[in-house]
Amino acid sequence: MKLDVNVLRYLSKDDFRVLTAVEMGQKNHELVPLELIDSISGLKHGGAFKSIKTLMRHKLLHHDGKHYDGYRLTYMGYDFLAIRALVSRGHISGVGRQIGVGKESDIFEVTNDDGEVFALKLHRLGRTSFRAVKSKRDYLGRRQNFSWLYLSRLAALKEFAFMKALYEHGFPVPQAIDNNRHAVLMGLVHARPMVQIRTMAHPARVYLSCMELISRLAAKGLIHCDFNEFNLLISEEEELTLIDFPQMVSITHANAEELFSRDVECIVRFFSKKIGYVPELDPSLPYVRPSYADAAAAAAAEAAAEGGGGGLDVALEASGFQRQHQKVLEEYLEAAVEAEGESSEGEEDDEEEEEEAEGEEGAAEEGTSGRWRGGEGRGGEVGEAEGDGEGLEEGEEGGSDVEEKLAQVARRSAAAAAETSTGSPGDGDGGGGGSGSEDEGEEGGSGSGSGDESSSDGDGEDGGRRRREGGRARGPGGGGGGGRRQRLGEQDVQAIVTAQRRKQSQRQAMTRASRNSSKGNGGKGGKKGGKKGAAADGW
Repeated sequence: MKLDVNVLRYLSKDDFRVLTAVEMGQKNHELVPLELIDSISGLKHGGAFKSIKTLMRHKLLHHDGKHYDGYRLTYMGYDFLAIRALVSRGHISGVGRQIGVGKESDIFEVTNDDGEVFALKLHRLGRTSFRAVKSKRDYLGRRQNFSWLYLSRLAALKEFAFMKALYEHGFPVPQAIDNNRHAVLMGLVHARPMVQIRTMAHPARVYLSCMELISRLAAKGLIHCDFNEFNLLISEEEELTLIDFPQMVSITHANAEELFSRDVECIVRFFSKKIGYVPELDPSLPYVRPSYADAAAAAAAEAAAEGGGGGLDVALEASGFQRQHQKVLEEYLEAAVEAEGESSEGEEDDEEEEEEAEGEEGAAEEGTSGRWRGGEGRGGEVGEAEGDGEGLEEGEEGGSDVEEKLAQVARRSAAAAAETSTGSPGDGDGGGGGSGSEDEGEEGGSGSGSGDESSSDGDGEDGGRRRREGGRARGPGGGGGGGRRQRLGEQDVQAIVTAQRRKQSQRQAMTRASRNSSKGNGGKGGKKGGKKGAAADGW
């Protein structure tokens, strides 16, 4: 929507009272009812309704009566309120042409009574090209409900604070003059964006200026996070000016080093591809890329020199820690804690196995829990992954390496049992025990060591009965009788458990995806269609 400031001269005080009343009502209402507007504005004899008709004609208000009868401000109405406030303060007296447009702002030339020219930046958060601002910026904090006008106001406040602080510390940024609502008034810089430049008289000097600017910001505890050719203005004398600050973060940010390197690589890529100047091939440069470690050390020294109060990042609360980064950090910490707990459990299991290896034979838990009985059982035996394919969770199909790992473990255990049986006598009956084939080892079957029970079908209940009967030594995969029981190694158990957990997480992810897809079937019969789809998928 084009900003037409000529409408300002035709608006009366009552019209602005109604605009202000709608703005105040939007603090608690998405759509402000007419009764509330009339009450806040204090106009008599239907004056509020008359002004609303005028404002709607100029597209300063929007009426919505589909679900709830009420009015809300448009961006042009919010612009008029901000411009009128700046005019009343004496900072501007006229609005000129538009000199810039971005994904979240528009920039106009403005003048004052003395003829001085300034730049007026109007934030436009909520455009189609940039609607993920709630997750990409930290304006809201912990607030859950918001409006785009409110977010624009918060962005303007933050940018004005950064610009003012950086200008006072000698950084090449525009001079911050005033701020009202979503508008920021700043000094006009006679330069153009560096992205429009194709040749430079001194590219090495400009490149070093960019790197020094990044290092200086980091020394003050700040990282720009969007340091590129679009946010750098260059004058005819090749002097740089930095703009656009709402996304700046602290150097103590969890991703500070990554963001610092990204800013550096943006400049290196621009000079290499657009300007034709490759910094790595210039031996006259004192350095190609600044060091993040040196910048962090300089920031720590700066904070210590100021009495431990911190740099500009602390003064301006430039945390910028995004929710997605917090989520990734929490997941990483949880995974680390789980891994530590698993390692401690593995050590305790090894100690118990050593203490009870000479004692009674423990019965493994029966069922289809998907875990190897030999890996988590009391005696640590191999060869009791009970049931046909019950060593894996129900519903798990091919595409996993679990079966291959199980087969490898069974083959190793069978070989060890064969070596043991050749050197130690059996119990009298087990001269020619089960077949001990690879297929039976993969299925987790358990064979008997007696001559009359030489075959093994991998049945979990028969295995449990034979354990209760006792007296017959079982080899892994139905191996020869009389051999000493073989225990899984710690690495084998960990490999199997890790594979099982990975498979379980994949199954849960598929379940969630199926559930979400069934919920997303809109229109008539959406729920029934979702249930049918879920039943067809088998989840």
